[in-house]
Amino acid sequence: MSTPALAHELPWQDKRWWWLLSPAIPWIFTASMWTAVWTGVWWCMLLAPLIIHVLLPLLDRVFGEDFSNPPESAVAQLDGDFFYRALVWAYVPVQLIGTVLGAWMAVTQALPWTGYAALVFTVGAINGVGIGTAHELGHKKENLDRWLSKIALAPSAYGHFFVEHNRGHHKRVATPEDPASARMGESFWAFLPRSVWGSLQSAWALEQDRLNNQGQSVWHPQNHNLQAWALTLLLFGALCGWLGWMALPFLLLQAVYAISMLEVVNYVEHYGLLRQRDKSGRYVRCEPEHSWNSNHLVGNLLLYQLQRHSDHHAHPNRRYQALRHFESAPQLPAGYATMITVAYLPPLWFGWMDRRVMAHYGGDLDLVNVQASARRRLMQRWG
Repeated sequence: MSTPALAHELPWQDKRWWWLLSPAIPWIFTASMWTAVWTGVWWCMLLAPLIIHVLLPLLDRVFGEDFSNPPESAVAQLDGDFFYRALVWAYVPVQLIGTVLGAWMAVTQALPWTGYAALVFTVGAINGVGIGTAHELGHKKENLDRWLSKIALAPSAYGHFFVEHNRGHHKRVATPEDPASARMGESFWAFLPRSVWGSLQSAWALEQDRLNNQGQSVWHPQNHNLQAWALTLLLFGALCGWLGWMALPFLLLQAVYAISMLEVVNYVEHYGLLRQRDKSGRYVRCEPEHSWNSNHLVGNLLLYQLQRHSDHHAHPNRRYQALRHFESAPQLPAGYATMITVAYLPPLWFGWMDRRVMAHYGGDLDLVNVQASARRRLMQRWG
């Protein structure tokens, strides 16, 4: 099997202290909530959507892309450095603090509906990025990392992501069978319910098969879905016991927004890409060419380098600080912050991305993962 071409050799420098920006996200967003409490000015909480949809796209534009890769001689040292593991762990306690503070504010503070909405978006953004943190932790073999992954998923009530992402999505990625791989011609708003429901069904079936093969019921306490969902019930139940039932609508609303943040990132990461079948009829191994990649510097520093998604899927055990850029990986025209904003607007998204999908496949629509209902329209446009 041929090895995909890495980026041309460029000077590499470890961004060690810049990685502190990743766990800074919940601190910054939580600080905006404290500021609203102290000052009584609710619009302080607009900081989260402004950072995500305005500031980050601007910073990505200003600081540009970084195509350099760590040399293989440095990978063992990077993987073994405790500092990088601790940075991921650091996100989780602050994420929980922000969730508790948000629930308390929703119940005790006299917020106008606009302020309440801003609070939902702020806490939902903390926990939406928290799903990305859970993603990094959930790929690791250490028990501490795996349990922290489930804890990070508790505020978003999306604990089954722990099962589905690792054993479902990574196996079926860039195929029509994967609910989390968007099809060309499929809008985000059509993708969202398909991915949410399909991922839930897949996670339950995966655990049912695993436990049944061990001679156990799907309802066994070792079911990872049940363990993760129990943490959500514990968190939400504790907050409602403390603050009253009025905390529950807030917790559910911020969870919905957090889930939508994950799913819009899923939508961006594999849109239109398709693994082909080999002579035996099996899908070829996942390679960097089956995920959209982004080397935009600021976004990668804030998201534990999630945007180098091509290397992550081709080599899922590789830690975030050592992920690489490959020449064969299709490149997004902007960082995630810009792309998720555009994804909310299907005409803009299709106009921006469909031609990039077609360019990646040399204009051959038969090589593309296409939404069945859009095939005729796409054939007229690209056939």
